[in-house]
Amino acid sequence: MLIIGIAGGTGSGKTTVVHQIMNELPQTEVGIISQDSYYKQTNDLSYEERSKINFDHPRAIDFELIVEHLKDLKAGKAIDQPVYSFVQHNRTGDTIHTLPRKVMIVEGILILTNPDLRDMFDIKIFVHADSDERLIRRLKRDIAERGRDMEEVLNRYQTTLKPMHEQFIEPTKAFADIIIPNDKYNTVAIDVVRAVINQRIS
Repeated sequence: MLIIGIAGGTGSGKTTVVHQIMNELPQTEVGIISQDSYYKQTNDLSYEERSKINFDHPRAIDFELIVEHLKDLKAGKAIDQPVYSFVQHNRTGDTIHTLPRKVMIVEGILILTNPDLRDMFDIKIFVHADSDERLIRRLKRDIAERGRDMEEVLNRYQTTLKPMHEQFIEPTKAFADIIIPNDKYNTVAIDVVRAVINQRIS
């Protein structure tokens, strides 16, 4: 099994890169694990307390469970990925049954911050985008998909997202094997990744 980690700041276009890679591969051979599914369970907290959690800090992520799930997949066992609700700030109790595939893509802003998880990646990718562009994308997404208002998103960006990006996410670029610029010129980088994948799974 080939395990690929795709990191990058919020709104950097990781999801687009994931789709660009997956589009060229047989669906039956590629699986995906999203860091966003693995925020820690917070049943013991009230909604108000949960909404104050810093979701851009590595301690918000259940890295142990991601590592355990990847080990299971590598051993040929299926896993049940948790389902996370950004509206409730908690896991829903539902799961997604995920079968082992020849290629597993793990994507998320903080996945390269954890040494145990990092060691499991055969290819580490960092998607780079301009910070203004990332803010605009984040604004659009949080307002449209997560029920936030503009003031809330901007406030969170200034107090949490930006400092966390500078402290935890940007430095992990140093661990990347490939840095993909998220613009119209990224086709060469995507082609390189696809070539490596095809070589490994053919």
